Amino acid sequence: MTLIHSIELANGQVWSAVLQKNRILKIISKNDSPNVSALFYNADQYLDRYNMPDTLKGQHISKLSTGSGLHSDMGRLMASLVDSNLDWHDPVCGLSTQANILKSFGKKSFAEVRNDAYKNGFDNILTEIGKHGLGLKDIVPNINFFSKVFVNEDGTMHYQSNHAKTDAYVSLRTDMKLLTVLSNTPHPFHPKGPYPGGAIKIEIYEGPTIEPTSDVCLQSRPENFRAWENTQTYLTLSE
Repeated sequence: MTLIHSIELANGQVWSAVLQKNRILKIISKNDSPNVSALFYNADQYLDRYNMPDTLKGQHISKLSTGSGLHSDMGRLMASLVDSNLDWHDPVCGLSTQANILKSFGKKSFAEVRNDAYKNGFDNILTEIGKHGLGLKDIVPNINFFSKVFVNEDGTMHYQSNHAKTDAYVSLRTDMKLLTVLSNTPHPFHPKGPYPGGAIKIEIYEGPTIEPTSDVCLQSRPENFRAWENTQTYLTLSE
C-alpha cells in the first residue's frame, strides 16, 4: 500500500479530515493506556452518519474488532475494520466530558499550562466538527478505539485497565467518502490517577482493490455485505 499522509497527535489533540473512498486509516498508539474517540460522517451528506445501535444490532455484537463493519443511519457500510492487534474496541460508552476529567484527574487549564491543558472528548469533537458546519445536534454515540469495557453478570460495567499498550493499532477501510473526526482524549471510565495517554500516530494509505467474496469484513456477517451493496448502489446513482 502507498502511504498518502501521516500525522502525530499529541495528548489531548483533535483532528479531522475528509477521506476518499477506499483509503486505509491506521491509528497507532505511541503510549500505554491510549483512547481515541471517533465519529464518522458521509462527507457528501452529513445527515448520514455512523449509527452505533444499527452497527451493533445488525452484527449481533457489543464490541468492535477485526471484521466489524461501521453502519450508517441509512443502512450503508461506511467503513470496515480490516485489521487490529486488539480484540476489543469500545462502541458504547461515549465521550469524556469536562466533569469526567475534573473528577478523575483534576484541572490544568490553558491559562496555566498552555497546550498541556487537560482536554476532554466532548469539547474537542464539538469544536472540531464546527469547522465543518456541524454542531451539538450532530454528536452521536461514538467509538472509543483502544478501550475495553465489559459487563458482568450483575449488569455492572467495568473498564479494563492496561488493555492497550504502545504500538497497539487499528486499521479501517473507508467504504465511502468520509468526514473523519478523531480525539486523542481519555475514556470516560478511565480510573482516577494521573492524566493518561500520550501521542498517537495516524497513517493514511491508498487501499488495495476490494475482493468482496474474500474480504474479512464483508464475509464476517451477511449484514455487512448487504450494507456494502447499499453503499455501492448509493455511490453508483450519485455519480
